[in-house]
Amino acid sequence: MRILIQRLAAVVLVLAWAQASSAQTADEVIEKSIAAMGGRAALEKIKTRSMTGSIALSTPAGDIPGTVEIQNAAPNKTRTVIKADLSAFGAGQLLVDQRFDGSAGYVYDSMQGDRPIAGNQLDNMKANSFPHTFLTYKAAGTSVKLSGKEKVGTRDAFVLLFEPSVGSAVKQFVDAESYLPVRAVLTVDIPQAGAIEQTADASDFRDVDGVKIPFKLQISSSVQNFTITFSKIENNVTIDNALFSKK
Repeated sequence: MRILIQRLAAVVLVLAWAQASSAQTADEVIEKSIAAMGGRAALEKIKTRSMTGSIALSTPAGDIPGTVEIQNAAPNKTRTVIKADLSAFGAGQLLVDQRFDGSAGYVYDSMQGDRPIAGNQLDNMKANSFPHTFLTYKAAGTSVKLSGKEKVGTRDAFVLLFEPSVGSAVKQFVDAESYLPVRAVLTVDIPQAGAIEQTADASDFRDVDGVKIPFKLQISSSVQNFTITFSKIENNVTIDNALFSKK
């Protein structure tokens, strides 16, 4: 009996050691994700990006097709232009031109009126980073912790909780096999609708200049679901800085 107990104790110790040795920290998951996307050196070479494609806005009556154009510049400048024909709904042409120059944001909206971006939305833009927040979260003072694994579809994913000094906390899901960032969840405080939890799923990763970029994004929330499919993505293109600022 004593020998059996000793053997069981040895097995427990081995299992405990194996679990401890296989455990990963948040920093290790992030570094593996950076490597999976192409590596830190390749990512840091990217200073601008231009993406064009199609968008499908989900409604009870069916999807509304449109076009989307997104431009980015380091360290966190962004511009998104969405166009769609809402004539079938008696609303005419939709044009949303959202701009952020690194400190101030403004949106031109044919449906809800032009307005500055403020509050939580502005804080989230300030906390964002191009080409990826994984590169700069420490320098930005963002804390991160690994909170286990969850399923994204049928696949396991590490769950990282990012808590920036300003803006919303973000749950980032990193595929446990490919180490690509496949989902982000955050709560956005929208003046017209209040606090909304938004989920962004990334898929169809393709190599562009040695860096893997998702060509499909599916955004879902309680107020709007839409899918973006990019047809063209270019890095390090010339972008006029004026495009990120209010006209």
